[in-house]
Amino acid sequence: MFTGATSLSMDAKGRLAVPSRFRERLIELCAGRMVVTISLFNECLSLYPAPSWQRLGEEIAALPADPGNRSIQQLLFGYAEDVDLDSNGRISLGATLREFAHLSKERKLRFFGQGHRFEIWDEGRWTEEQAGLLARARENLATSDGIRTLSSL
Repeated sequence: MFTGATSLSMDAKGRLAVPSRFRERLIELCAGRMVVTISLFNECLSLYPAPSWQRLGEEIAALPADPGNRSIQQLLFGYAEDVDLDSNGRISLGATLREFAHLSKERKLRFFGQGHRFEIWDEGRWTEEQAGLLARARENLATSDGIRTLSSL
């Protein structure tokens, strides 16, 4: 399971170093082969180890044929790019993905472990999003069964 947040930088060619604490596990899990695509929930990118992407891709491909599911398939598959860790532990993000996640200007990023995948955020956008996420999480915990489900928080 991948957890934790790291601040990092992206160079002018769109390369970023995957935090060292994840590299060994990624090499064991998928020989450093991953897939990056857009997030359907936020203006960030989702990075999947190849086995996780394979499972998700099969589930997405098997969705019933309807316009909503077709939109999901078009977006996730259409933006997906294969990436490999290079000898320096870096991956390279394509221009289209960088544009989607607004990564082209600032070059300061946040890299988040999200269980079976990672999220890559522009640091400024993450700062803006964080306050809203905290408010929504607190509201959800206060008004739902989340408190009983997550009683160890």
